[in-house]
Amino acid sequence: MPCLFDYPNLAVVANFSDLISHQFQHEVNALCWQRELCGDFKEIVSQLTLHEQVTEVSVADLEVLHLSPQGEIARQIILQDVQQLTQIGAAPVLNLIQCYERDDELDFIATDVYSYHVDRSPIATDTFLCTYHGAASDILPNAQVQQKILIPSIREQLRALYDGPEADFEQFLTEYFFDLHYQPLPDAKPINLGQGHLWRLAVDHPTQQVAPCVHRAPLEQDGEYRLLLIC
Repeated sequence: MPCLFDYPNLAVVANFSDLISHQFQHEVNALCWQRELCGDFKEIVSQLTLHEQVTEVSVADLEVLHLSPQGEIARQIILQDVQQLTQIGAAPVLNLIQCYERDDELDFIATDVYSYHVDRSPIATDTFLCTYHGAASDILPNAQVQQKILIPSIREQLRALYDGPEADFEQFLTEYFFDLHYQPLPDAKPINLGQGHLWRLAVDHPTQQVAPCVHRAPLEQDGEYRLLLIC
């Protein structure tokens, strides 16, 4: 995998303040607060209970855990991240993840989070995420992907699926989120987001000045849960 500095759409920042104040501009649509975290996040994962394939972990859930000193360091890092994101008006969610639901209804196009995609919002917002434990997501430069609905073979099958007036076909693609998904080009070089770094990714919204960041969820490793903070 290439290093962070090989990614043309990325800027690396030194702290949380820079992460939230840095402007997306030109080609930059991903910001990374690069950090090496101390603490035992695996201990936290081992004490949490998975109720569903993706289980939300509350602050109260974290606070009742009986942890070693290294586990306590990890807990305080998570709580601080939650607090800082909450203070800027975000709504961070900590998830314990076994796996996400797979989209296998159509064999020619997937619309689940394992497919490279962008996020969309009706209001100005960004996606923040940090993987504390387990496999981490990938991002791709926008120049290394093609929108799936523009691939002739996929577009033809979507037209065959669509049952409505031709004038509303593009609306159909948007309504069912087909337009959010991308196919890597043959020479694409994904960047793995890694553990511990706090990321801010550009979202497609009405006032966005840059292309949204293309990313995907990782395939989970057998028997290993992910601990992911996202908002």
